[in-house]
Amino acid sequence: MKIHEKYIKYCIEIAKNGLGTTRPNPMVGCVIVHNNTIIGEGFTSPYGGPHAEVNAINSVKNKALLSEATLYVTLEPCSHFGKTPPCSDLIIENKIKKVVIGCIDDHSVVAGKGIEKLKIGGCEVIVGVLENACKEHHKRFFTFHNKKRPYIILKWAQTRDGFIAPNTKKETKPVWITNVYSRQLVHKWRTEEQAIFVGTQTVKSDNPSLTARDWKGKNPIRIVLDKNNSLSNSYRVFNTDAKTIRITNENINFSKPLAKQITDLLFEKDINSVIVEGGAKTLQTFIDEGLWDEARVFTGSISFETGLKAPKFKGSCISETKISDDILKIYTND
Repeated sequence: MKIHEKYIKYCIEIAKNGLGTTRPNPMVGCVIVHNNTIIGEGFTSPYGGPHAEVNAINSVKNKALLSEATLYVTLEPCSHFGKTPPCSDLIIENKIKKVVIGCIDDHSVVAGKGIEKLKIGGCEVIVGVLENACKEHHKRFFTFHNKKRPYIILKWAQTRDGFIAPNTKKETKPVWITNVYSRQLVHKWRTEEQAIFVGTQTVKSDNPSLTARDWKGKNPIRIVLDKNNSLSNSYRVFNTDAKTIRITNENINFSKPLAKQITDLLFEKDINSVIVEGGAKTLQTFIDEGLWDEARVFTGSISFETGLKAPKFKGSCISETKISDDILKIYTND
């Protein structure tokens, strides 16, 4: 089984090349191995293009080797027609006799049907190699289809003494707590997720652009909570750099818990991942309703001594990274 784990792990790594471009499709990785040598590999193309299995098969120069090869893939091959034909059919057509799958695609349109089709077509199928790692890799896809909401990432920066903003500001712009390297990383994250969300006060206080200016990639959809539709279009979040969705009292009931209503609305709009960037009240709303998957918390080297306190939450810290004089901790929701 160790040899299978080696190649599935590699599938996960190459699949990450599709991060931020494949949605609503999952970012799948696939390799084809003959006599312990990789003869083909591929990852999911941007939406509307070929899937990982198609790209991997197409990359094999000597197609005669396919009948003696093993195909490794992070997620069960599809069995239905969408923007592209079923990958399971292509595998069978190319006479690949052995398929190793990281995890089952439990989306209702697949849900074991791809595996069944492969077996009927004469393939030996092995399922569940590095299953947890593959499920973690496909977390956005699984959260969207199984929990009927986007994958939610909370993000904020706090001072050494636990504040996210000063009590007063002289200008309508951000007060930077973190260094330039941390801020560039945040822009990279913005290209990887479908949307970014802020509350009314953050727009008024910081006038942010919420774009990925410091990293090459697609800007996220900007989502602004604006109860009374009172924010002026002169704010940067309403410029033409990216699409903006405004959530007002015409969309949701502000007298009831907000986070669940917001995630329901974003699910209806086919948004599968969102970074919640603030402010403190908005972040705490998602925390209090338990509607978050990750929290990415920067701690800078400066202190405010007084100001707006960082959100309070409970989670498991899964990583800690030093970025020059900043510390980044990533938590998961228990």
